[in-house]
Amino acid sequence: MKLHELSPAPGSVHKGWRVGRGIGSGNGKTSAKGHKGQNARSGGGVRPGFEGGQLPLYRKHPKKGFRALNPVDYAIVNLETLNKYEEGAVIDLEKLMNDGVVRKELAGLKVLADGEITKKLTVKAAKFSAAAKEKIEAAGGSAEVI
Repeated sequence: MKLHELSPAPGSVHKGWRVGRGIGSGNGKTSAKGHKGQNARSGGGVRPGFEGGQLPLYRKHPKKGFRALNPVDYAIVNLETLNKYEEGAVIDLEKLMNDGVVRKELAGLKVLADGEITKKLTVKAAKFSAAAKEKIEAAGGSAEVI
C-alpha cells in the first residue's frame, strides 16, 4: 500500500452542509439558525452545563470525598482468617496466595484486627493495624513488617 492509495473507511466521512448560498438550497438567508438570538450569532451558544443563569446543579450539591492521585491498594486479611493455620506457622503474602486466601498481590499485604487470633503465628506483611499487631503479640506470635 502506498500513501496515495490511502482513503478513509466507507461511510466515515460526511460532506458538510453548504449554508448561506441562496434560498433554493434550503439553507440560505438565516442559514438554518432561526432568527436572531444567542445561537444565531457567530461563536454563539452556551457552554455545557449552563442553565440560563439559574444556579447550576453542580453548584447546588456540596463537594464530597477525596480521591488520591496514586492510591496504594493492599491485599487485606483479617486475624480470624489466620486461625486456620497450624501453631508456629510463618504466614506471608506468598503463602496466602498459594492457599487462595488472597487473589491479587497488589502493593503488599495488610493485616487488620477483625476477629480474634488463638494461635502463636509469625506474620510477615507490609502493614499492620495497631490493634492487629497487639493481638498477634498477645497470642504469643510476632508481627514482622517487610
